[in-house]
Amino acid sequence: MKYLKLLLVTLMLLIMSRLIYLNYFKGSYYEKELINKTNKYVYGPSAPRGRILDINGKVLVDNKALKTIFYHHVNNIDDIDVAKKIANLISIDEDISIDVLKNYYLTKYSNETKDLITEKEYELYNHRLLNDNDLYQKKLNRITDNDLNTLDSYDKRVAYIYNIMQSGYSYENKIIKKDVSESEYAKIMEANIPGVFGDFLWERYYPYKDTLRSILGTVGMISKENKKEYLDKGYTLSDIVGLSYLELQYEDTLKGTKAKYQVMEDNTLKLINDVKVGNDITLNINIDYQIKLEEVLKDKIKEAKKEPNTSYYKESYVVISNPNTGGIIALSGLRYIKDDLFQDVTSNIINTSYTVGSVVKGATITVGYNNHIIDENTRVTDSCVKLYLVPAKCSYKRLGRLNDITALKESSNYFQFLIAIGLTGEQYKYNMQLNVSKNHFDIYRNTLADYGLGVLSGIDLPNEKPGIKGNIVSGDLLLNLAIGQYDTYTPIMLSTYINAIASNGYVHKPTLLNKEDNQYIRKVKIEDKYLNRIRTGFNEVTTRGTARGYFPSNISSGGKTGTSESFYDSDNDGIYESKTITTTFAGFFPYESPKYSIIIISPNVSNYKDNDEYISRVNRYISKDISEFIVNK
Repeated sequence: MKYLKLLLVTLMLLIMSRLIYLNYFKGSYYEKELINKTNKYVYGPSAPRGRILDINGKVLVDNKALKTIFYHHVNNIDDIDVAKKIANLISIDEDISIDVLKNYYLTKYSNETKDLITEKEYELYNHRLLNDNDLYQKKLNRITDNDLNTLDSYDKRVAYIYNIMQSGYSYENKIIKKDVSESEYAKIMEANIPGVFGDFLWERYYPYKDTLRSILGTVGMISKENKKEYLDKGYTLSDIVGLSYLELQYEDTLKGTKAKYQVMEDNTLKLINDVKVGNDITLNINIDYQIKLEEVLKDKIKEAKKEPNTSYYKESYVVISNPNTGGIIALSGLRYIKDDLFQDVTSNIINTSYTVGSVVKGATITVGYNNHIIDENTRVTDSCVKLYLVPAKCSYKRLGRLNDITALKESSNYFQFLIAIGLTGEQYKYNMQLNVSKNHFDIYRNTLADYGLGVLSGIDLPNEKPGIKGNIVSGDLLLNLAIGQYDTYTPIMLSTYINAIASNGYVHKPTLLNKEDNQYIRKVKIEDKYLNRIRTGFNEVTTRGTARGYFPSNISSGGKTGTSESFYDSDNDGIYESKTITTTFAGFFPYESPKYSIIIISPNVSNYKDNDEYISRVNRYISKDISEFIVNK
């Protein structure tokens, strides 16, 4: 008995201490939780997003305020009366559906439309064999066109407005009309109709119209697929969010915060948090260079289309960047449609890959240096390589005596073939069987990847795509890989590659966002003396080699051209039957201390016709015009 009393006392003490704790220490917590769970909140219509600026502070994307009429239901106020008052003051340009008109007709003529239900149906209703919704649907179905013709334009405005008022939850703000005129806005405000108020909806505004639009991205409503993700982050389903490219990439920075209101007992609103504008972002883009680039592209593509063998040529891509940071200064892809009509295909710069040819020889010659196959003393006489059961492979012409620098200057395929053969441990012999393994391909691909070719660049845009790696292992294809004729690369990969050469081997992620210090992510694995020889070779290319004339004569520069064979589906039957040529260029300037790099890819710029092998020099003209503009700006 003694122990039982002790147990009861102990239990009572525990209960009392718990009650004291909950009442005095946790009382305010539970009170707040109760308030949060029972209070209703609504949010303002929208919040202005942060602006997008160019490197000089010029506004590329801004916000435009649209005067908008809203309605918030107030208790003891008849919505239909409010709708009629609003309809007297504004016009409605929207199409009004038959269903909306029928619903309003039943509301306006509620007594008269009782006759649309038969006595037998009312009897079934009284016996609960039909419900309210059944009767309502029957009434809707029995309203005729003649009935609806009795509704005049005023009735139709009322119907439209009343339908909006009845949608969604009663405590939500309803958009009656957006982008109203000054006079309509003033009339509504002066009328002081209960529950009706004016506010701003914010839409994106583009001062430079279509320039760079595809990369700037779009905004819109949250999609069904992303609903959970955004709700988990605290968004509401009515929020406007970034849907693509920069607007999507920097959503967390650009998004604004809508005003928050508490719904009071009489359904009126109390402001809790005011609207907050999103943060601006500044890009590396120079809009003056961007506009000039697009002008040059359009002009040169149109001129090239007048040249021979350009039946399948439609587009060119250009990326201009800062080799020392990876900052993208301008970029564009334009596809010719007809006359002065072009399609913006700039997104292909990150998600479409091409066979680029000899432009990659700065990376593939590195395989020779790093594996001790060649050095600064290597000398060869240009020729052809003939493998067993494979047609002879040559340079575009016999180039004479070469070292590593002149091999780059003249774009010798033979020099690169000897490196690939040497990688297998063999020496070239006419009609030899070249035994290769996947490891030999991996050595090349790892070296190319070190420069940024064949791997994602990490650019600050969503949906970047990798290139295509061939999966067949053969001696013939290893030689093709060595001259850029096997795997495919995107334009942005090519930009990363030329920047690495221009900046003495430092590889940066390409970036549109301007950052104070965009640190390099790695240094290319190559001895400095050999990288200097590649740079010297590239200077020879633009001074006296295959890219002579790609830059104005007063600009010191370096670079490399490329020509590759591909096939084109000329009749859209899924079969790539027409042989074409794609040309590429990657360069930088000034040579001694590069500030700019430029890459150009022109797919299918030439197709062989009647043995005419003419190839347009469109890349040369694009490069010269835009680089001249930059230097003289």
